[in-house]
This record gives sequence, structure tokens and C-alpha cells, in this order.
Amino acid sequence: MTTINWNEVLDGIPDNASEAIVNSQFVSVLIEALGFTKNEMQFPQFPTGRSADTVDFAARKNIGTDKFLFSGVAPYLLVEGKGRAIATGAKINLAEGTPKYNTTREQIKKYLLSPNCEMAQWGIITNGIHIQLFRRHGKVVIPATACTLINKGNISAIVQHIKSLIDNPPRALTVCIYNNKGGVGKTTTTLNLAAILRKQKKNVLVVDFDSQRDLTRTLGLDVGAITLSDCLTDTKADVNKTVVNFNHKDKRGKIIHFFDVIPSSDDMEEFTDQRLAESKIQKGAKRLRDILKPFVSQYDYILIDCPTQWLFFSQSSVYASDVVLIPTKHNGLASLHNAARVITQFIPEIKQVRGDGGPIALPIFFNGEKITDSALQTANQEIGKIIAQAKKDGFDLLPYYWPKSTPGKEIKTIFSISSYATVANAAFSHIPAVFLNNIALEHYSGLIKEYFLK
Repeated sequence: MTTINWNEVLDGIPDNASEAIVNSQFVSVLIEALGFTKNEMQFPQFPTGRSADTVDFAARKNIGTDKFLFSGVAPYLLVEGKGRAIATGAKINLAEGTPKYNTTREQIKKYLLSPNCEMAQWGIITNGIHIQLFRRHGKVVIPATACTLINKGNISAIVQHIKSLIDNPPRALTVCIYNNKGGVGKTTTTLNLAAILRKQKKNVLVVDFDSQRDLTRTLGLDVGAITLSDCLTDTKADVNKTVVNFNHKDKRGKIIHFFDVIPSSDDMEEFTDQRLAESKIQKGAKRLRDILKPFVSQYDYILIDCPTQWLFFSQSSVYASDVVLIPTKHNGLASLHNAARVITQFIPEIKQVRGDGGPIALPIFFNGEKITDSALQTANQEIGKIIAQAKKDGFDLLPYYWPKSTPGKEIKTIFSISSYATVANAAFSHIPAVFLNNIALEHYSGLIKEYFLK
């Protein structure tokens, strides 16, 4: 492949370049540098299959005699380019958090989830000044890099980093189930989410990162040959030996493997002391992410259950995650307000430290309560106040509380899982409720369709 002189490329793009110029002089060159040649592997103005929407470029390596430019089937990478200025000369700012960034981010997400792009795993937005890579996993689209300002000194490293990621895609989506309020059903959600994903033939690892060990105890499990605590303090410990199988006998006595678990151990209790955790654990709250790194290529989903307080365990869990799933109670005022704290305070705190664009929050859901119309109205009134206050503080919480809302129209729809006795009583059988009860199965099937699987 011809070596690209990025200095010449960047110098050749006018400050007021239109979208067409950015696409021809930068985006197409970028895609070629990522390994997709212009004449066979790049498809300009690719029809996404959603109405008349087209994405500026789709790309895929050729498969045998199948030239992607001619077949247009199963793109792997989508790229949406933007100009540097509009016709009046006003600059286009694609920096994270700007209005143009927000609309372009939503645009690439929509394209990645469109009918003709179901095989696409990656999306890029850029105007030759800023650039960001996104990864698609099922219905989830997450940042794979931070939104980065391009210059001559970093462009080669940026392109190489993006190429390395798209050439070696991670298999797993790592999900932390968290709310900074107890009693919202985090452990129950984790277990039943794992079970329903397994029913969809997904390979799942569950991590009990809570010193109270509720998840481990609910499943009736013992720790592995090496404990999670050992791995926190000893960087040479074999993390694979922390994993135990969660099996169950069916009615005929046959042993069935459901999913894998990294249990919590009694000695995790000492790390509830934040100062002790930071002094004994190399890299502190960053350590769990390192521990889980080998499993990213082995599983489809890694689910982390953690405690409420924003201390070592919860900080570690959010740091290790791609997305945070936030259970709430419609009649739990504190859970609704604490969800806002997670979204506006805790996750941005972790994002700043990580510097790779993640993690992100998924929309809240109501967990385990019967909801009357009047109770729902009361909850939505409080949510309206939360959204209004956050807007004054510079945060847009509408997509996280009422995700089906559109510009100019509030649609106050929140996904909900109802409460049934069999769900609570499943703990005594040491098995997730979805394996015992068809109603629980139906509701948690709805959960994964809402958030994770098409």
C-alpha cells in the first residue's frame, strides 16, 4: 500500500472546506489508510436501507471474487464525513458536546443500526479536524476512541490506533449494572440478564464485584482455585482460575452449563476501606479492567454486579465497563435522582480518567414494581423536574429517561419489568427466575430486546 503523506493531505484541505471536499480529500484517503482500497472496497453514498438515508462511505474487505463496491453487501465500516464550514462560512465544530457533534453521533448510530448495515461493526465521524471511532455490539453503539482533535503530529498515530482496533475487534460487551441507590434489583437484574442472554446462545461471564457476595450466594457457588481478591493484589495471578461454571440439573438429572461466574470471596471485605484498597491494589480502581481484559475475546457479554456506594467497588466496575445499565424504581424518588448522579457525575468522572470515550449510560428502566397510571404520572412529573434541572446545569437527560422522545415531542415511555413472587423466590432455588417462570422469561426477553439484541 502506498505510504500516505498526511502533512500534504491536511495542508490540502481548505479551512472552509465543504463536506464534499473533506470526503474526497480526507475521508476516502483515511479509509484507504485503514486498509480499504478506493476502487473495490469503498462504497460512496451507501444506502442504509432506512428510508432514503445514505452514509457517506461504507467499506469492507473483498471476499474472494466478491468486490464490495459492486455487491454492496454486508459493510464492515461506515464513515460519515462533515464539512469544516457551511456555505455562509460559519465554522462547523465537531468537538464532543457541541450541537453538531451530538447530531452527527446520533446519525452514525442510526446508520449502524439500519437494515443494510447489520454486519457493520464500526463507524467513524470526522471533518478532518476532529475524529471519533464507534463500535457496534448488537443494538449498542459505543465510543471506541475519544473524539480527538487532529493535527500533523498525531494523525499517523490516530489512524494506526483506529486500524488496530477495527482489525482486532473485541468480542464482548462489558455491562455494569449500577445505580447509586440500593434496593433497585441490581443483582436480580444481573442474574436474569445473564440467563436470558444464555438462552439466546450468547457466551456470558458474570462478575460478582461486591464484598457482600449476594450474587455468589444466590447461585450457591464457591470461589475458584484463585480468588478475585488474589488477582486484585497479585498482578501475576492466573485470572482464568477465578472462573467457575454455573451449572444446574434439569428434571432428568442432566447437568446443564448456563454461564460462567467470577465469584466474590469473603476477603473482599477488606477493600471496603477505600484507603486500604488504593494502597494494596496496583492501579487502584483501574485494576479490574486489566483483570477482565483476557475475557473480552472469550465471551459475548461480561456482566458486573457491584455495590451502591461510589467507592472502590463501584468505581472499578464502571471503569471496567463499556456501558452502564441503570435499574430504578418508579416509586423510589432517590433511585430516580441517583440515576441522574450516575449519568451526570460518576460516568463523566470515569470517562475523563479513561480518555477513550467510555463508558456510556444506557437509558434507565423501572425494575420490579407494579405500576398504576397515577403512580406513573407521579414518577414522570418528578422525572420532568430532574430533566429540567439537569438542562440548567448543561446536561441533556432526555435520552436517558425518555429515550423515545424526538425533537419537539416528549414521549414519556420507560421500559419496565414487573414484580412477581417467583422472581424473588428464585433465589431459594439458586437459579435465575427466567429458568423457572415464563412470565419472568417474557419480561427479561423484553429487556435484552430493548437494550442489547435486535
